[in-house]
Parts: sequence; C-alpha cells; structure tokens
Amino acid sequence: MLVAALVAGFISLGLWQFAKYQHKTAVQAELDQRGRDALIAMPRRPASADFLRHRHVELTGEFEAARQILIDNRVDPATERAGYHVVTPLRLAGSDMRVLVNRGWVPAAADRRILPDVAPPSGEVTLSGIAVVPPQKFFTLAAAPAGAGEPVWQNLDLARYVASAPWPLQPVVVQLDAAAPHGYARDWSRPDERADKHLSYALQWFGFAASSVGIWLFFLFRRKP
Repeated sequence: MLVAALVAGFISLGLWQFAKYQHKTAVQAELDQRGRDALIAMPRRPASADFLRHRHVELTGEFEAARQILIDNRVDPATERAGYHVVTPLRLAGSDMRVLVNRGWVPAAADRRILPDVAPPSGEVTLSGIAVVPPQKFFTLAAAPAGAGEPVWQNLDLARYVASAPWPLQPVVVQLDAAAPHGYARDWSRPDERADKHLSYALQWFGFAASSVGIWLFFLFRRKP
C-alpha cells in the first residue's frame, strides 16, 4: 500500500510537470506561427483576446500620457537591474478604441520616489508589435488601490484598467517590436522559458515511480537465506 501510494504520487507530480511543459511549448509554437503571419492592422472595433493573441499587429494613432502606468519590479535580464515596464494607452486613429502598448523596460532610480521621465511623443505615430494577453492571476504584496490613477502598479491588471477607463480598450497588450520607435529596452521573455526544466522535473518524478516499483519487486522476489 505504501509503494502504491508513492508511485501514484510520483506519477501525479510527473504528469503535472509534463502538462506545464506542454502548455509552455504550445504557447510558444502558437506565438512563432502567428508571428510569421502577415502584419495585420489592430482592429478599431472590439475584438476577442483569442483572435488577437500573438498576432503581429500594426497600430496608428496617438499616445495618451495621462493614463500611462509603470509596472514595478521588472528585471532587465541583461543587467539583472530592477526597473519598470512603461505601458501607455494609444488611441487608434479614426476611432475611440484604445490599446495598451508596452514600450519596454527602464531602470529605477536609487530613490524609488523619483520616477523615470518616459513621456510618450505627441502626434500620430505608427508602431508594430506582438499582441499578448496579460495573466489574470499574479502575486501582489498589498491590495491595489481602486482606479487607474496611480502611476506605479505592481502588476498589469487589465481588468482593473478596463474598469476605470472611460473608453473601450482591446483585451491585449502590444509588446513593441525591437525595431519600432518610441520604446525602451525590449528583451521580451519567451513563453517557453524554462520549459525544459519542467520536462526534467517530470522525468525525475517518473524515475522515482519506476525506482519505487523496482525496489519493491527486488525485496518481493529476492531469495531468502
């Protein structure tokens, strides 16, 4: 009974890690496929997150600095320095529709009360990037204040932003292309980052299950003196 419980537990943990590996690799495969498709214009009418996710999109419109936010505790992978992601709403030309644009990473000052000067350009701009759906579950150190008036957020809570916005907003955030203007450091993380680690963990758990069965069989069938 003990061996059966151990084997069941090890297999369950292995399947859990393998499912995480499959999910990450599937998301990356979708991003790679849609990223190779032709550039599409960001719709001026509400579109579904499933349709827009991982599309390579083009946007023409004007930034709105009044509702720009900084996402705190973002680490630059090249320097391992803490900073912010600069997220600015852009009003699409010829409509009331807005879309959030992640313009990249900027370093934080030693005095966190001093915020970086990241005002967006005025006038009409044309940009391109990858549309991503931000996570809906995240860790927060404290309860977020209501509304979108705070300039610094712990996480990009799209539902919170939509609830306070006086205009329609697409359900994605556009990560600005590396070559696009009006941005900062853009070393976007891959969805399959550390996926191989999950596969390694899965194989270890399956190995523990096999070892448990092997040890049990050894003691079960060994010859008694």
